Formats: sequence, C-alpha cells, structure tokens
Amino acid sequence: MKGLTVRWSLVDAAPEVNDRLADYVADASHERFEGKPGLAFKTWRMRAGEWFEGCYVFESDEERTAFQETFTAGAAESAGSLLIGSAPILIEECDILAVAQGAAGFASTPRA
Repeated sequence: MKGLTVRWSLVDAAPEVNDRLADYVADASHERFEGKPGLAFKTWRMRAGEWFEGCYVFESDEERTAFQETFTAGAAESAGSLLIGSAPILIEECDILAVAQGAAGFASTPRA
C-alpha cells in the first residue's frame, strides 16, 4: 500500500478555522472520498492551533502518483488551503507497511 500525507499549518490561522475544518470534513470531504476507486482509506487529523492533515492510503503507486500530481498542481487553491488561508506545508509520500484493525472495529464516519 502507498501512503500520502498532506499537512497544513494552523499556527497563523484564525481560531474559528478549527470548527470550519471539522464542518468541511463532515459536510463535504468525507463524502468525496468515501468509496473512491484506488483509495484504501483516508483519515483527517488535526491538532487545534497547530496543524491539519489528510492521510491517504492507496492500493498502488500509480493511484497515489495520479492523485498526488493532480492535488499538488492545485494545492494552494484546494478547499483546505482556502479555509486555512495558506497552502500545505508538506506533501509527502510513504510506504504503508501494515494496517491492523483492533477489537473495537472500524466505522467509516464523518464525525467521531
């Protein structure tokens, strides 16, 4: 599996951006990626006032590369960048060595 991390800094973002990002993920982004061909899963992570991040896991290097090229070309105008007020500070690929599902299970949901 092939991973991709996209991270934005929230250090200089307005305080209300945390709630706006949570709403954006729940109301639009989650649906956009649910069932996306070639994507194994995506997580959205945030440390309020520090950073916001999308972590993608793709089935193949070709799927990751195609997404990364398209995303990178428009990263500064992406929904996350527009909400935060700045482009990502990191777009980095990686290899996913393993994924384990714990006894609590996994549910695809836009709000925890």
